[in-house]
Amino acid sequence: MNKIKIFLLVLFMAPMSLFAAEPGMPLDRAPIDTTDNEALQRGAESFVNYCLTCHGASFMRYNRHRDIGLDSEAEVLDKLVLTDQKAGELMLSAMRKNEGEEWFGVAPPDLSVIARSRGADWLYTYLRAFYRDDTTVPGWNNLVFDRAAMPHVLYELQGEQKLVVQTVDGKEVKSLELAKPGLMTVSEYDQYVADLVNYLVYLGEPGANDRKRLGIMVMIFLFGMLGLTYALYREYWKDIH
Repeated sequence: MNKIKIFLLVLFMAPMSLFAAEPGMPLDRAPIDTTDNEALQRGAESFVNYCLTCHGASFMRYNRHRDIGLDSEAEVLDKLVLTDQKAGELMLSAMRKNEGEEWFGVAPPDLSVIARSRGADWLYTYLRAFYRDDTTVPGWNNLVFDRAAMPHVLYELQGEQKLVVQTVDGKEVKSLELAKPGLMTVSEYDQYVADLVNYLVYLGEPGANDRKRLGIMVMIFLFGMLGLTYALYREYWKDIH
């Protein structure tokens, strides 16, 4: 019995220890709107240009992007397919698992459900929290994910940030400062990342908007039927009471 109690205690404490082990920082709110097809299209183009080389989205097919406003398979091929793949194929990474392990020390994860795993706010903050760090193998570090294996692939757009460490009320406070501007202003880059994260949220459940719309219609129908049922009840029993 004692062994069972110890096992249950360890099982309960394990998730807490995982969260405690990660340094963490306040996460910025991601401006997510998966009903904005233009933003989703921009995010999809960013994904295939900067993410798909290393990360796959193996639960998604290219032609599914017609659901977010791309008119035809020809437009899907023109905007999103950069290889000789067909519109009906899965969005697979060009990088093999063993190549990722050799180059980065770990295989880049599939991003099909990364937004559901990490959360939109985490991704939005993470992609804006890279800074130069010559002590790491890729030459980059991240305030959200310390010593991340992933290099800052968007640095040309954002520029290069540096870490600033200050002591406030006896506590060490870390922040980032733009040391070298990129091709975009801070607000432009924030919007660029917001579109990308918005797309990653959509990627995690492409049918979410349809599910929500159907749920609303079902609830309206049920409330309507409730009213009709009550009216029928009153009519049926009015002569008896």
